[in-house]
Amino acid sequence: MTDSVRKISSGGPWEESFGYSRAVELPNGLVLLSGCTAVVNGRIAEGGPYEQATAAFGVAVDALKELGLDASHVVRTRMYITHARDVDDVGRAHKEIFDAVRPAASMIIVSGFVDPSLVVEVEIEAYRGESA
Repeated sequence: MTDSVRKISSGGPWEESFGYSRAVELPNGLVLLSGCTAVVNGRIAEGGPYEQATAAFGVAVDALKELGLDASHVVRTRMYITHARDVDDVGRAHKEIFDAVRPAASMIIVSGFVDPSLVVEVEIEAYRGESA
């Protein structure tokens, strides 16, 4: 990696111990975000799948803001959920944030996350555009 690769840390509980960045921006303007959960200020957001998805997308969008971007720059999302019954709730949260943007999206059912209280994890990719 070159010095022109920008890295953003959110101070999340696992970034330092696992050795990763919240977001990485490549010289071509592509921004890759690590998986984001509903952990905010060291605590899991209260509520169910909809609230966790909203909080997780909030963590991701906040990281984009540190790079001078916002939800309108998002080109791909991935939503990982632990139960098929949560599809509609998580999809509703996604629609509220990205309806006008319409990124490519995937929703995948997984067996679980590092904390069993978590039921949603999201990843997003954004693109700065030709001004990168």
